[in-house]
Amino acid sequence: MSQDAPLNMEQMAQQLPDPVNQGTAYQQALLSLLGKDDPAVVQAETLAALRTVLQEAAQEKRTKPADKEWSVLELLGHIADAEMVISNRYRWALSQDGTTVGGYDQDRWVEHLRHNDKEPEDLLETFTALRAANLKLWRRSSPEDRARHVMHSERGKESYDLMFRMIAGHDRFHLNQMRETLRQVRSSRG
Repeated sequence: MSQDAPLNMEQMAQQLPDPVNQGTAYQQALLSLLGKDDPAVVQAETLAALRTVLQEAAQEKRTKPADKEWSVLELLGHIADAEMVISNRYRWALSQDGTTVGGYDQDRWVEHLRHNDKEPEDLLETFTALRAANLKLWRRSSPEDRARHVMHSERGKESYDLMFRMIAGHDRFHLNQMRETLRQVRSSRG
């Protein structure tokens, strides 16, 4: 498969391009998951979808499908972390157009912040507050605001508009990954 070819959900469940070494492919993969859907609508629906997956996972929310893979709860923690990071990047773009922002090692965040030891409601509370603030910020933004950008240390120029659309695709990817994780955990039980 070409790096430029859009990925479907099944392919995405298997692997997302590396955001550091395949920055453009990573961006395009997330955008392909959004398609032509309104990113604000997709993001507004994420909380309910997260709650549904967590309810379905029940006692299996902390179970990893394999040694180096994330549990459903760790995936929720990553989604909350991503919302925290993107909140900052949006505000840098809007307030200091062109500012350089760093990447982060998502695996280290999940491990060192011990998301699997947390309660789902604590992670959801953080995510919910940040997502609500980010959706309000988006709704107040003008086309000129949305064209403002940061210089991502790994992927280069990313506009507010691009980042906002990417996070909607990111939501879809990780929600699908949560469902696939749960499926794998249950199928391994026999």
